[in-house]
Formats: sequence, C-alpha cells, structure tokens
Amino acid sequence: MLLRLRQSVLLFALTTGGINVSAQLIDNTSTFKNINAKSYFRFHYDNDVFTKTDYYYTQGITLEYVHPSIEKFFLTKLLYKPKNSSAKYGITFNLFGYTPTSIKSNAILYGDRPFEANLSLKLFSIATNNSRQERIASALSVGVIGPAALGEEIQTNIHRWTGNKLPKGWNNQIRNDIILNYQLNYEKKLVAANAFLLNGAAELNAGTLNDRLSGGLNFMTGHFNNRYQQNPKKKTEYYLYGQAKTTVIGYDATMQGGLFNRKSPYIIPSEDISRITFQADAGVVVNFRKLSFSYSQSFLTKEFATGKQHRWGGLTFGFSF
Repeated sequence: MLLRLRQSVLLFALTTGGINVSAQLIDNTSTFKNINAKSYFRFHYDNDVFTKTDYYYTQGITLEYVHPSIEKFFLTKLLYKPKNSSAKYGITFNLFGYTPTSIKSNAILYGDRPFEANLSLKLFSIATNNSRQERIASALSVGVIGPAALGEEIQTNIHRWTGNKLPKGWNNQIRNDIILNYQLNYEKKLVAANAFLLNGAAELNAGTLNDRLSGGLNFMTGHFNNRYQQNPKKKTEYYLYGQAKTTVIGYDATMQGGLFNRKSPYIIPSEDISRITFQADAGVVVNFRKLSFSYSQSFLTKEFATGKQHRWGGLTFGFSF
C-alpha cells in the first residue's frame, strides 16, 4: 500500500509540474559558490578522508559545465525562471557513493547503512532577481541507482591504486532503479554590509531518489561582489562561508531502496529513518580572475535510528572562459 501511495504521489508531481530532486550534497547553485561568469567549468570532489572517516557518504564527484548555449536545449523549458530575472544554464555529471561503517565483510551488516551508489546528469538554471534580491535555482536530473552506477568498481580501483585493502560487501548493495528528479532552491538576502551577507534559504525535493524539505540560513564574510547585481567590479574574491539547515525527510532511496525495484537484499526500514536532520557546512573560497578554488567541511546528524553523526570534506576547482 505504501508503495502504491508513493507511486501515486510521484505521478501527481510529474504530471502537475511538481518538484523532484535528490538532496544537494555538492552545492553548486548557492550564492557562496557563485562564479562571476556566464561560461565556466568546475570540478567538485567530496570525500570523508578529509575528516578521517570512511563510512556513510564516502565520496561525491561532480563535473559542472555552464554556458549560454545550454539555454537552447529543449528540456530547459521545464526549468523555472521567474520574470524580471537573469539566468545562466548548466549541466552536471554526478556520482555519489555510500558504505556502511565497515567494508571488511561480505556479510550484510544489519542496523548499518547499506552500500549504495547513484549516477546522474542534471540540467539546471540559476535565476537572479536584482530588484527583489533573491535567487532561484531549479534542476532536472535523470540517472540510475545501484550496480549500474559502478560504485563497487570505482571504490575498488581507488583502493587498489592507493594500496588500501579492497572493499567487501558491495554484493549487498541497493539494486538498480531509475532516478528522475526536479530541484528547486530559493535564497533571499536578509542582511548585507560591505564584508558580510546573510541569506535565508530553502530547498524542496521529491522524486524517485528522495522526498525532503529543508530550510536554514547561510552567510559570507570577506571580500566579494554583491551576489544580487550584474557586472561585478571585484576581479578577486576571498571569503569564508557557512550554512546551517534543518531537513524534514519523507523518503530516501539511498537507504530504503529504489521506488520501483524492491529486490534489494538489505534496506533500512521506514520506521528507522530519522525524519528530521540537521546539517552544517563551512568553507573558504578564493576566486582570482578566471580561476576558482574552495575547501569545505560538512557535519550531518544521524540519518537512521542506529546510525552515527557524520562528517566529510570537499574540494572545488573551476575556471571561466
């Protein structure tokens, strides 16, 4: 019955232009990750090795390309662009992997997180309204969850290249299913000074990968351009940023299995999912002429009843052209 109800909700969301996305692990649309150019490429890499852990959200890779020509792609008509706003369009390739607290056994670790990998392409837009001092980002994603995302092969090769023990247990990973998502993020300027910006932020997600609603605050402090104006004057930016958000979770396929394929050997029961989580992120960004660098660390409260809090770090490199 729950499966039929979830399928009905998804069908309603798709046919009425509803909102469908995965959670934003690597954040490329927020004001604190802004690149002051219409065309750029950016590489994002998350790994919990930066925080000396090796479990749960263990790795994330995103390749991002932004260019005006992407607006001509017919699927961009499904993205949300408010009136009286300027927008830029891009596409990302995303690969995320999760493991339990141990990768030394082929047996299922009951009460732990399942092995899971997902791969997707995301078409997105970032629309900024200067007069209203707000930013709205939307995205449409398609992809796969399960062995087709090659999580086992990627982690095994990384461990082989680095001389670490090869991971075991991927035979118990969540099985193949589809990702069909649409993303909506909103930011609004609350307080601004010469070297400080405070935004309110919200994120709404639903679809085959997860259903969730987030809200919180983010800030920037340092030397940076006005995020709600065109034609930036500063060619060099350097600043610290931070954000805190609370998330209400309805469904998460990375723990509960895919929407259509219910044959995964191990999942976390619905009653054990933490319905409310808190996440905090902090980082430093340097944008110098056409180059961009950043480093961040993230903290997330436990996602299921027998789980643990988790931390990870991330690096970003980009260039505009």
